[in-house]
Amino acid sequence: MQRREFIQTSLLSAAVMGFAPNIVFGGDDRKAQLGFIGVGLRGRSHLRQALRRDDVEVKAICDIDADALAEAQKLIKDAGKKNAKEFTGDDHAFLKLLENNDIDGVVIATPWLWHTPMAVAAMKAGKYAGVEVSAANTLQECWDLVNTYEETNVPCMILENVCYRRDVMAILHMVRKGMFGELVHMECGYQHDLREVKFNNGSKSGGDGVEFGDKAFSEARWRTLHSVKRNGDLYPTHGIGPVGTMLDINRGNRFVTLTATASKTRGLHNYIIEKGGDNHPNANVRFHLGDVVTSVIKTANGETVMVQHDTNLPRPYSLGFRVQGTKGLWMDINDSLYIEGTSPAHRWESDQKYMQEYDHPLWKKYESLASGAGHGGMDWFVLHAFVESIKRKVDTPLDAYDAAAWSAISPLSEQSIAMGSAPQPFPNFTRGKWINRKPVFALDDSY
Repeated sequence: MQRREFIQTSLLSAAVMGFAPNIVFGGDDRKAQLGFIGVGLRGRSHLRQALRRDDVEVKAICDIDADALAEAQKLIKDAGKKNAKEFTGDDHAFLKLLENNDIDGVVIATPWLWHTPMAVAAMKAGKYAGVEVSAANTLQECWDLVNTYEETNVPCMILENVCYRRDVMAILHMVRKGMFGELVHMECGYQHDLREVKFNNGSKSGGDGVEFGDKAFSEARWRTLHSVKRNGDLYPTHGIGPVGTMLDINRGNRFVTLTATASKTRGLHNYIIEKGGDNHPNANVRFHLGDVVTSVIKTANGETVMVQHDTNLPRPYSLGFRVQGTKGLWMDINDSLYIEGTSPAHRWESDQKYMQEYDHPLWKKYESLASGAGHGGMDWFVLHAFVESIKRKVDTPLDAYDAAAWSAISPLSEQSIAMGSAPQPFPNFTRGKWINRKPVFALDDSY
């Protein structure tokens, strides 16, 4: 099966995942007792994965939305599981959930502004924190994650699913085998037309409305406000996460400086005019977010990384990966690869045979289990790593230092743009430990 077909088939099969059999792991009786903070669309996606596993018990769920809680409980009931304890009522109900002694870890899938406070509270309560992306919005929040992790010794995993994308992991496998030689330059980003996500008509079906904030549904209630108030790379981790694992960031390498530039802003305003007309109240909203934000990062080992954020203009989806070294390069936008001495001289070749030959061992081992999960199987792997870490009582493969370094791109890009694209120093989140820390991501053959 071709890679694109595989991803599409996986996405379709995710719709019927409720009918899939439970997944059995080994013969031991180790279980992870999980709580879920935020059971909206993303939270319930993680919940579905957890309910398929025989090594997970869902103990508690928390949300301020009664409908979200009801839909989550239905998923639990349909899976033949015991109803989870509910925590609701106000924005801080999650603190009551964290008081439960029968919870080992929590999955946090809430609006961005709550990610760090909830992850910090979880670590302080002795619970593994699995936090959705981005993990932090400010440099202070990045330090809050790191400082709390160091003070409590409780792991915090950024749930960056794209690190587990099948083609990305195959390229990681090739990088580690030296196929591209010494890495020199990388590109990545989040290039995704989200206009219908940032606006809707207030119904669960979304639609062509142009409302956001209190009048809207789901992400449009809160995500669009970031585009009104902020100008920077608001969502960097889908791209920088995989690049970070390939460059051994925080483990023998680190980000040193960042510069960022933003284009003018037209996309969201034009969308309002097209859908709602010149007289719609939101036609007067001034959006600060540039339609295309480009950041360039320099690493301690001398590589450059270009990261783009592009969500307000019409375009197909792409994370824009480019992995380039002294022996060749790969670009995902055209599924093409060039290896000097192997590929036809000065000509691209399809990456398909390489994807098959260098398929990552984790994908070879777990393909049958991951193929029914969301986002082409990536969601299965990221939750699996979190669960296995809890069961083994070990640190997570993507940790608090990764959460901080990857998320810091947002505030640093905002600062750079506000200062006329001036270079911004990257905080040394590991306090120098990056020099001796060794890579761990996707090196264990089981998670």
